[in-house]
Amino acid sequence: MTPEAAMRRAIELSWRGFPAPNPRVGAVVVREGRIVGEGYHVAAGHPHAEAVALDDAGEAAKGADLFVTLEPCRHHGRTPPCVDRILKAGIRRVYFAWPDPTESAGGGAIVLREAGVEVHEGLLAEEAKEPLWQFLTSHALGRAVVVLKAAITLDGRIATRTGDSRWITSDEFRVRAHQLRAELGAVLIGAGTAVADNPMLTVREAEAVNQPLRIVLDPDGSVPPTHYLLADGRAETWHVRRGEVPMVEGEFDLPALLRELYQRGYTGVLVEGGGRTHETFLRQGVADRVELHVAPLIFGGGIGWAEGKGVESVKDAWRLKSLSVEPFAEGFLVRGEVVR
Repeated sequence: MTPEAAMRRAIELSWRGFPAPNPRVGAVVVREGRIVGEGYHVAAGHPHAEAVALDDAGEAAKGADLFVTLEPCRHHGRTPPCVDRILKAGIRRVYFAWPDPTESAGGGAIVLREAGVEVHEGLLAEEAKEPLWQFLTSHALGRAVVVLKAAITLDGRIATRTGDSRWITSDEFRVRAHQLRAELGAVLIGAGTAVADNPMLTVREAEAVNQPLRIVLDPDGSVPPTHYLLADGRAETWHVRRGEVPMVEGEFDLPALLRELYQRGYTGVLVEGGGRTHETFLRQGVADRVELHVAPLIFGGGIGWAEGKGVESVKDAWRLKSLSVEPFAEGFLVRGEVVR
């Protein structure tokens, strides 16, 4: 097995967990050209990928090579430092794709080298970047990253002219939506959507250990206290009312809100609507990615997925790059990054 093949297996494993706000990490232990242990980070508070892979390898880890998608941590958080576990196991060489950008956990490579372990950085970094996108980008920006998600018709509607919206897409799309909630670790809606739909915003269709933080933007306190978000206790809810986050021209200062989320330890948030909330994130310049779940329906009117003040000319339009369109269930997924 080549080093590249081993790292590709680690990258493949990294996609399996829902560890938000921690990074998605995979690891494999290779001895004499074959994998003797592998693992991934299942959830925050659970063992890191390196520890799982080393436990899987057992005594075979002594003198073996460890391949991991992110630099092993050196700090004691909810779990012990991975560098200590690596040294105790007797690993000979460590290959990792990306250095850890955090002040508390970064620097594990230095600790390992000082202890006599041979360390190689940057193996298949570009291939390992996507599962680490949320973690790396949030620390680079100093705020939680934002993914706008909407279930829409072919003409871009999230509801009919009477407000009917259940259900535009199929069960398969709803599973994907729940996976996104688990991936990002927080999910946000505006007060209008909360009042009209009374959603739970929990993860029920994906194998996630931890529930996401639920956020509702409700400046005037219009969401009834009996609604699920405020009454069910199924997950933590941040009920954002006037005075809790700075306001700018009558709207919540979303960059400030995202910095607050980051300081609370959250690296991402899935914004599920409604249309005015989506438009506000775009207009305030803090939407990072868009994922549209498109059903083969046409309403001919109704509520758009991004509606608000809008732009005055075509040249001012928000644009997506790295666009992908793929068939999904009876419709298709549209994904892209918002051009800054």
